[in-house]
Amino acid sequence: MIVVAGEALIDLVPQGTGALAALTPALGGGPFNTAVALGRLGSPAAFCSRVSYDAFGEALLDRLRATGVDVSAVQRGPEPTTLAVASVGADGSASYSFYVEGTADRLFTAPAALPPGTRAVSFGTCSLVLEPGAGAYEELLHTASAQGVFTALDPNIRAGLIPDPDAYRARFKSWLPSVTLLKLSAEDAEWLGGTPKEWLSAGPAAVVITQGGDGLTAFTRDGGVHMVPGEPVKVVDTIGAGDTVNAALLHGLAVRDALSASALAALGPDGWAELLGFAARAAAITCSRAGAEPPYAHELEG
Repeated sequence: MIVVAGEALIDLVPQGTGALAALTPALGGGPFNTAVALGRLGSPAAFCSRVSYDAFGEALLDRLRATGVDVSAVQRGPEPTTLAVASVGADGSASYSFYVEGTADRLFTAPAALPPGTRAVSFGTCSLVLEPGAGAYEELLHTASAQGVFTALDPNIRAGLIPDPDAYRARFKSWLPSVTLLKLSAEDAEWLGGTPKEWLSAGPAAVVITQGGDGLTAFTRDGGVHMVPGEPVKVVDTIGAGDTVNAALLHGLAVRDALSASALAALGPDGWAELLGFAARAAAITCSRAGAEPPYAHELEG
């Protein structure tokens, strides 16, 4: 079981240009997208969050269930669902503004225990910014790590939600001793500051940096640098691409029985090339269609 901990929200995606373009609701949130992608790839997955009882919340849970994701660890509440208004650039890149005050996922509390059979827990995005929930997710991260569970972190920076960037950067560093795999985009890396070598020395066994169409690079504690190019694709938008990479990495490690720091160290150049190439192909499929629509396993066969 791979557990994904974090927010589920509604992306409002413009259907045209201009500030008053019609908005279409789409199911989203970085952790939610990661859980859906894991389910579509065939990995046993569970979602750990707090979801509203409103119609959006029900739709989010319906998508998870339909994808085979276990939702027994999801907390519920009467508060509304978080909304993210997307803006898609000419190159397909997406940016967001958020409506988060008093929403359900902010009131998440740390569970007493992880679901039975948990092999890994993935964290990231808004859930690690918005209090009081951020403190609860942080507690779960440290607890899981102390129990020897593989942990993955994708900060997925949304700068507009971070009132004190320096405080967030310091907090990010405090998470690293509890992180096994750190994945972040080149833009996230630039915003956070630091280098893969510095992050590796603080705790993670590997750091994976995504570079859009230029591919992915993994850095390991032994000084290894493993790179794969991006997959050529006609980009519709990049919504959910990074989340698909998260899921593909976790799925690929799970099928290799490599969800541990020692197993990451033993992957070697061929293992990293296969893993990163799989993630690049999965992300390319997501970019080829509108919204966060990660691929199914059969689309990646061969």
